[in-house]
Amino acid sequence: MTYQISSTNKIIKGTIDLPASKSISNRVLIINALNYSPYPIHNLSDCDDTNVMLKVLTSNTNKFDIGHAGTAMRFLTSYLSKIVGEWEITGSSRMKQRPIATLVDALVQLGAKIEYLENDGFPPLKIWGSHLKGKTLKLDGSISSQFITALLLIAPTIEGGLTIQLENKIISKAYIDLTLELMKKFGILYKWEGQKIIITEQHYLPIDYTIEADWSGASYWYQIAALSDSADIHLQNLTLDSLQGDSAIHKWFTQFGVISEKTKEGTRLIKTSKITPDFFNQNFTDNPDVAQTIAVLCLAKKVPFHFTGLETLKIKETDRIAALQNECAKFGATFTEPQNGELAWDGTINESLIVKNPSIKTYNDHRMALAFAPIVLSGQPIQIENPMVITKSYPNFWNDLNKIGILSTKLK
Repeated sequence: MTYQISSTNKIIKGTIDLPASKSISNRVLIINALNYSPYPIHNLSDCDDTNVMLKVLTSNTNKFDIGHAGTAMRFLTSYLSKIVGEWEITGSSRMKQRPIATLVDALVQLGAKIEYLENDGFPPLKIWGSHLKGKTLKLDGSISSQFITALLLIAPTIEGGLTIQLENKIISKAYIDLTLELMKKFGILYKWEGQKIIITEQHYLPIDYTIEADWSGASYWYQIAALSDSADIHLQNLTLDSLQGDSAIHKWFTQFGVISEKTKEGTRLIKTSKITPDFFNQNFTDNPDVAQTIAVLCLAKKVPFHFTGLETLKIKETDRIAALQNECAKFGATFTEPQNGELAWDGTINESLIVKNPSIKTYNDHRMALAFAPIVLSGQPIQIENPMVITKSYPNFWNDLNKIGILSTKLK
């Protein structure tokens, strides 16, 4: 299926009920499962990743297919390794290409029993849930923060607790902070001293908890505001002083004339100025999930850029560096990768490469569809292939766009 995306409206006004944060939802689901909480989780995310996690945690079977849900694969591998039973967990063909050896090796050091069912180092996995004993684990700080979070979430429930010594540069520190601060809300004490995180054996406290709106989802509305002539957008339940690392973007977007105001119900985005930076230089170490949003915005505004801190993008739902290069080339832009974890563009448009009404491939990656759709506000209609990939994180996205005049029409 393909959607034609178009818009003639450059004055954007409306109220949007953003999806709940799947990052917070998935962490709280594991925490609640570990403490056998009697309380419901309010405003739980209704996206594929969270629904998969919820289905597994409430299932009566011992074999699970989590599809494209990378977070679920990492968190559940850790969780199941300490839940008595025999478990099998698999995923999509892409999931079977995403490495998990670092997490498995760490769990094995704690006493876990895990077997690779196909290729060493990759899902699917067979897990024999067993008693785990804590120790000091040495982990490369540049690995996916989801591996570290998966271990941290079970750390208080391991005999003797757990100490994680992070070596080298720490990638996506904001996501580790998010995990630890959520654990703190559920009664867990921790120490983070230099590169060492110490969590003693202790009990999670069950509490009544409400999930806040998703800042990654909010990034597309900031992008829309920046591409508009003027905007007044109210984002419900979006907290400026959020635990989520992606909340940092509200400061970045002032360079594109978008300001944020705290309201009783959430956050209001206002665009009245048409200012644009001459060059955009940003380190995405703590915010890798918004890199595609900013890259497409810079393309649409013809702002040259240099991004760093993108080391984890190649092991996401797709190789996001390559995907951006491929799809942005259809607009005449050649994105380069100066070094591993970097993306750059000099602002040059090669007219001979421009594809009229280009069809954007999404590579089974929700963020490709979400990040490219707003570009129609720059006057360039596009097509989005496999548009319902957005259900992974933002199921109501196309309906929300329709509210403010960005239309999606099914072609086939």
